[in-house]
Amino acid sequence: MVQKPLRPEVLAKRVADRRSAQKGAGMRHAEAGQWRRETFLLPRADARQKAQALFARFPKAAYMTEIEWWRVCDDGQIEFTIRRLRSAD
Repeated sequence: MVQKPLRPEVLAKRVADRRSAQKGAGMRHAEAGQWRRETFLLPRADARQKAQALFARFPKAAYMTEIEWWRVCDDGQIEFTIRRLRSAD
């Protein structure tokens, strides 16, 4: 039996329903239980030191640590989000 492809609005509703069900269960998204994210807004030198300290404390090999997102703000500060696993196996 061949299924007809879903219309975009039907697919979007399914995704929204799934996300709202996860929020109701106390989860921000499907990966909420696995990842820890922290966002910082610091001057450039302090941001570099903070990132280096976090990579030293939570090595990439064990925690899959990475800078998930970053930007340079108008005032020259660096805003970045670092992501890592909650615990190493």
